[in-house]
Amino acid sequence: MIPTFAVVGHPNKGKSSIVATLAEDERLAIGPTPGTTRRAAAHTFSIDDQPQYVLVDTPGFQRARAVLDWLLGRSTTASARPALVAEFVDAHKDDPRFVDECELLRPIVEGAGILYVVDGSKPYGAEYELEMQILQWTGRPRMALINLIGADDHQGEWRQALDQYFSLVRVFDAVAADFDTRVVLLKVFGELDDEWRAPLDRAVAALVVERDRRRRRSAAEIAACLIDSLQLVERMSLGDDEPMQPAQQRMVERLQKRLRGRERQCREAVQGLYRHQTLEWQEGSQSLLDTDLFTHDGWELFGLSRQKLVVSGALTGALAGGGIDALLAGVSLALGAGIGALIGGASAWFGSGELARIKVLGETIGGRIVQVGPVKAANFPWVLLGRAWVHHQLVAERNHAYREEISLALQSDQNLMDGLPDEMRKDLQKIFARLFKSGAAGDVRGDLIGLIDRVLDSPLAR
Repeated sequence: MIPTFAVVGHPNKGKSSIVATLAEDERLAIGPTPGTTRRAAAHTFSIDDQPQYVLVDTPGFQRARAVLDWLLGRSTTASARPALVAEFVDAHKDDPRFVDECELLRPIVEGAGILYVVDGSKPYGAEYELEMQILQWTGRPRMALINLIGADDHQGEWRQALDQYFSLVRVFDAVAADFDTRVVLLKVFGELDDEWRAPLDRAVAALVVERDRRRRRSAAEIAACLIDSLQLVERMSLGDDEPMQPAQQRMVERLQKRLRGRERQCREAVQGLYRHQTLEWQEGSQSLLDTDLFTHDGWELFGLSRQKLVVSGALTGALAGGGIDALLAGVSLALGAGIGALIGGASAWFGSGELARIKVLGETIGGRIVQVGPVKAANFPWVLLGRAWVHHQLVAERNHAYREEISLALQSDQNLMDGLPDEMRKDLQKIFARLFKSGAAGDVRGDLIGLIDRVLDSPLAR
């Protein structure tokens, strides 16, 4: 038996938002205009293709008074009321006056439980009592959800009214609800009907397991991104008389583009794991993830501080350039928009000059084969990991009803990775040091995934 719930109520009270959140479906149309939902639509939440529960998004009541008058005019005994509601649906299924009422009552008549949604930021009105009476007549298990859409709070008066018609009343902010809040609500659903308790307990257990699995798979995606990014290089054939400096500029730019693209690919994979495939980032210019991968400000924000880099031993070997045959002394081809910011006193800290070095791989007839990369900057893997940590936090905690700009405020405006425990930072540094050496990726991948999983499971300082 798959528990099924019809989400019903007045128009524009957050019904679709609740369905989107609990079904993890960002495709639902959510808007401020009443009547966004015109037809009942079932949304099944599944894990590994196994249905866990069904939520039916419904239109809002439009003619509650007329429906109740029809029912009252034919009422006999209380026990006959559910059948009378079913008779109304059958009698008016083709009546344009009652399209919305038939759409919302049909799944209830067919056995769905009732989740009645009200906006607790608006005052209670007598017109809602008509809806509650109709739902009471169905005889189905029912629960009321107070959804606070606006700033005002009228929960008190709503509770007094709802308690008369519903066995359970809960406050649930569909847009702000995090994972733990959703889990608690699903457990409450099991109290509506004894037959639903066991399948909903299984659904909650599966959801918790799936949550851990998503985090672990995200860690694997991020680990792969880190490994790939520390191995990427750009190569070019140059003629004997072709100057290196312009070639180096082009190669650095191409390498930057590939590194940004690899990070973007990783983000898309993580978003897919959390069912945010169509998520569009709308951050403003000051938002965290809008910071370019190759700017001084971005490295200050997401990476390690100078002191932590020194403590971690990152500057005592990771910057060794072994085998570099040519170096453009005095020329800074740092990265992206931060070209000017990454030189001077900061260059030793970030090791940014490593990306500007050209390695001559060999001589060919009439030319040379040269290479830029891989990146040897000690802070680079920390910056990548810090950015991935923030992105994962935003995606994992974002529910599927939230359609506004993505933002996250941190307590500190610099050196995010300094907040990791010393032992975890030490373990990560050992792996990064090995990754700076070619051919070590396969040996450390499993350990790196485990450490990143621990990082993702840690709360950001907010």
